[in-house]
Amino acid sequence: MLPVWWDIKSTIYYELLPAGTTIDLILYCSQLTKLDQAIRKTRPKLVNRKRVVFHHDNARPHTSLITRKKLFSLGWDVLPCPPYSPDIAPSNYHLFRSLQNSMNGKTFKDKEVVKNHLDRVFADKPRSFYERGIMKLVERWQEVIDKDDQYITD
Repeated sequence: MLPVWWDIKSTIYYELLPAGTTIDLILYCSQLTKLDQAIRKTRPKLVNRKRVVFHHDNARPHTSLITRKKLFSLGWDVLPCPPYSPDIAPSNYHLFRSLQNSMNGKTFKDKEVVKNHLDRVFADKPRSFYERGIMKLVERWQEVIDKDDQYITD
């Protein structure tokens, strides 16, 4: 499993989790702490002058009271998300598609090789790639509205 967080510039933080791992609210809140540390290190302007605008779906660990308190304590603004909407998650429609293409036909002997591959793929993506994925979110939201909350299939 690959939870990954990114913005218009690049990937900020990701974790390779062991097969079969379930993300519960304790793990998710721990990841948010690590993400906050990564943001403070790589995006200090977001912390010092601006605010983090955070987008995630409505999975149970994301909507729990503990998670909401964690996000409040971090001072992040959270974008609202309609119930189960994988079709408007930028990682699903943009980042993971590209990542899948980079992995097609490859086999990896261990987790470290996978991590090295991911580091290379994420680093090789130009800023315009990340920006395009985030900016497409507005279009996809509009598409969901225009389709009366029906899933987007493309």
